[in-house]
Amino acid sequence: MTIAVRPLTGPEVQAALGDLAALRIAVFSAFPYLYDGDEAYEAAYLADYAASQDAVLVAAFDGARIVGAATAAPMCHQNAGFRAPFEAHGLDSAGLFYFGESVLLPDYRGRGIGHAFFDAREAQARACGAEAACFAAVIRPEDHPARPAGYTPLDAFWTRRGYAPVAGLVARLAWKEHGETSESDKPMQVWLRRWGAA
Repeated sequence: MTIAVRPLTGPEVQAALGDLAALRIAVFSAFPYLYDGDEAYEAAYLADYAASQDAVLVAAFDGARIVGAATAAPMCHQNAGFRAPFEAHGLDSAGLFYFGESVLLPDYRGRGIGHAFFDAREAQARACGAEAACFAAVIRPEDHPARPAGYTPLDAFWTRRGYAPVAGLVARLAWKEHGETSESDKPMQVWLRRWGAA
């Protein structure tokens, strides 16, 4: 099976929004995000993201089918409330690229596609003059009732890519998870890589 991973551009982005929205809902429904998604919200979110200057939306294709996707954009394009804890921690938004989701259907994991997503986003960040890249991962307690038996977080993968958690830097994002009647804030640990770091 040959999987093609490449950035989407122009009309491709608009044509793929429905598929990407469904993909995000499907993948983020599982632990640790437990997202109770809405396709209309997702399509609007992705359209706004793709319209952001210097943003990149990378997709993995199995033939014509999109089986994974990843996004990235300059931190200065994120909303002020989300940027605030980064700036309070001394990180300059002007030199920072933020990596949004990286979602991949379970049957396609373990084939190097996650690395391809990071490669493409890091290439975009460097091309835009960013000095570092970061992302945020939801924090869940070890005894969370929805945690599957044998669940392994992606910390080791991210560490191999040269990222490390930033001590004391926790951002917050709101979404509605299964069992909730409305959105609630979730704590998100920030991970960072500066170019040249191993």
